Amino acid sequence: MLLVLQSLAGCSGAPGGRPESAGTSVQRLLDRWAAAVRDRDESAYLAAVDPAAAGYRTERRRAFASLAAVPLASWEYRLVRTGGFSPAPGDGRRVTAETELRYRLDGYDTAPVTTSLRLTLVKRADRWYVAGQEAPGGGGPLWEQGAVTAVRGEHSLVLGVGQDRARLRALADLADRAVPAVAAAWPGTWAERVVVEMPASLDRMAALLGAPASHYRGIAAVTTGEAGDGGTSRALTGDGAAPADRIIVNPEAYGVLGDFGRRIVLTHETAHVATRALTSPATPLWLSEGFADWAAYRDTGRTARQAAPELAAAVSAGRLPQALPEDADFGFAGEAGRLARAYEEGWLACRMIAEQWGEEKLVAFYRAVGGHRRREGALEAALREVLGLGQDEFTERWRSYVAAGLGRSTG
Repeated sequence: MLLVLQSLAGCSGAPGGRPESAGTSVQRLLDRWAAAVRDRDESAYLAAVDPAAAGYRTERRRAFASLAAVPLASWEYRLVRTGGFSPAPGDGRRVTAETELRYRLDGYDTAPVTTSLRLTLVKRADRWYVAGQEAPGGGGPLWEQGAVTAVRGEHSLVLGVGQDRARLRALADLADRAVPAVAAAWPGTWAERVVVEMPASLDRMAALLGAPASHYRGIAAVTTGEAGDGGTSRALTGDGAAPADRIIVNPEAYGVLGDFGRRIVLTHETAHVATRALTSPATPLWLSEGFADWAAYRDTGRTARQAAPELAAAVSAGRLPQALPEDADFGFAGEAGRLARAYEEGWLACRMIAEQWGEEKLVAFYRAVGGHRRREGALEAALREVLGLGQDEFTERWRSYVAAGLGRSTG
């Protein structure tokens, strides 16, 4: 490693005449590159790109232009580590560098979004350049897909690629309605603003999330963020803040919804943004997804049968659920009816708590579960602490509530 670093060391001197290390030289390059983005200086941005990498320079010019409408509060790169080196065309040397891009959107993020980037760096005539990049886990920022259109709402920022401004404005209007609705359901400290992204297609949405498109077909939106469970919250078609949250809309599934369905989706996803800081590995999906649906349906006047048609059909056919849904029941790859029923079962559990113990108790229960770091024992402890009963008793009470609401005896 010492030999590698010596080989990569820059010839420019550090203060005091000491040779500058490779890591320092590379970080200085990344700092200049980041400053060019913050200053909206295309010439300085492209000056950091390898002159011999014609295709990559074209790609970077396009990406830089795509950022024009994005309101940036900060933008920086951090070098994590460098790999081995190899010869580059001409007399240069090539290395890979694991880096992090950290950025904040002005007026919306109070902490940075972090994206991993693997950069290819080339040193030519004692100067470092960026010659290529990839996102190791797949995905990448929206502006890598094309020119971004930005629409600001009262409580929202909507960023779209390949979408007309009128559609994005309608999305911002719904998000603006969702924020106060969720604030009424979830009292406490959260940002009370959301960032919504709408890519050009389902395939582009999947590319943003670094997953197969089949995982999101029929899913109207997802919320990404740095939750304790590392997961992604989903909305089916039909005290602290987590400022890095993004609501990503599937333009195809969202497009087939009516006004009411779109309202439910945006409110559901906004609820995930609000509750993110109190969602932990201890929080079962039936609670996080059920609470988000409860917040979304809270003031709609919809009956249980209207809001839970899949579960209503199952109960009418004599298939009353025996237990609350497992996390696996919310999987993308499973049977579509089971996924819908899992959401509906979780919603009815939260609705029951709100009706029988009160909305404040539902919020307190959610917080109590999320206050644990591990799943084991968390639900039982929160049930006894907040609601005064054990898990078995709660499950039986929920089964009776489902049966009564959907018209079936528990016998």
